[in-house]
Amino acid sequence: MSATANPNPITDVITADMSAVNDVIRRQLYSDVPLVNQVAEYIISAGGKRLRPVLVLLIANAYGYQGKNHHDLAATIEFIHTATLLHDDVVDESSLRRGRQTANALFGNAASVLVGDFLHSRAFQMMVSVGSVPIMQVVADATNVIAEGEVLQLLNMHDPDVTEDRYLQVIRSKTAKLFEASAKVGALIAGANEEQVEAAAEYGRSIGTAFQLIDDVLDYTGNAEEIGKNVGDDLREGKPTLPLIYLMKNGTAEEKELVRTCIEQGDESQFDKILHAITQSGALDYTKEKAVEAARQASAAVTHLPASPFKEALLTLSQFAVQRNH
Repeated sequence: MSATANPNPITDVITADMSAVNDVIRRQLYSDVPLVNQVAEYIISAGGKRLRPVLVLLIANAYGYQGKNHHDLAATIEFIHTATLLHDDVVDESSLRRGRQTANALFGNAASVLVGDFLHSRAFQMMVSVGSVPIMQVVADATNVIAEGEVLQLLNMHDPDVTEDRYLQVIRSKTAKLFEASAKVGALIAGANEEQVEAAAEYGRSIGTAFQLIDDVLDYTGNAEEIGKNVGDDLREGKPTLPLIYLMKNGTAEEKELVRTCIEQGDESQFDKILHAITQSGALDYTKEKAVEAARQASAAVTHLPASPFKEALLTLSQFAVQRNH
């Protein structure tokens, strides 16, 4: 799945909506400051799956929304996501994203952080223009939780004693929260009732969790060309993701010591040994099972929706979350 893939059972039902969102993005990216335009255009034009805007559009349509505000809101969510990517890559010292140099590698850390700030503030301008206090509350709360998640992840870096519960808390805050907000925004703009909004939120939380867990797997089993980033980045950054946490709990004494050293030192030179250990221990299978469980929860959350192409696309997205290789 990508922004331009065709045919695509997930996005084909919202082709016109996605085109409108892209128009909003282009229009709202403009700044009188040339460097803002340059950096923002670079990161947005890299593409990506546009999952969060897709979620806004699919949920809004599934609940029968007929207006145009979902286009602005989908673009708002994408700007917030893009801002977090710019900041993440600076914090993580990443050099590759979506198959290209990261903005910080190309333009420098200062430009990336400041343009990320521009995208955040522009997103809130766009959100305010829609004029829905409940939606503003959802997005403001989500942005705050995401920031907390970033700090939690920072505290977990190079800590081999991170538990599964602590790690899942980071996922819920850092990744799943914006998926949740995307789905809630789609439901709210469509006038869904409280129960329907919470069901949409559950879908978003669960699908976001599934995506992150599969990302954890792909960091060890994917290849840079397909996943758009360097394989082994998590290990290099000293991130104790779920496969490593599982191995720390269930591996041999020698494997546990290897993991501890690699996490503490961010030692990617032992990547092959780590990969062999997590594969043999069942750590990758365990992580995939957790992702499948989350995807099932997502599907269950939208079973109440009336039959429509949008509901089918949401169910297909649940499957894609755990079957993908990028």
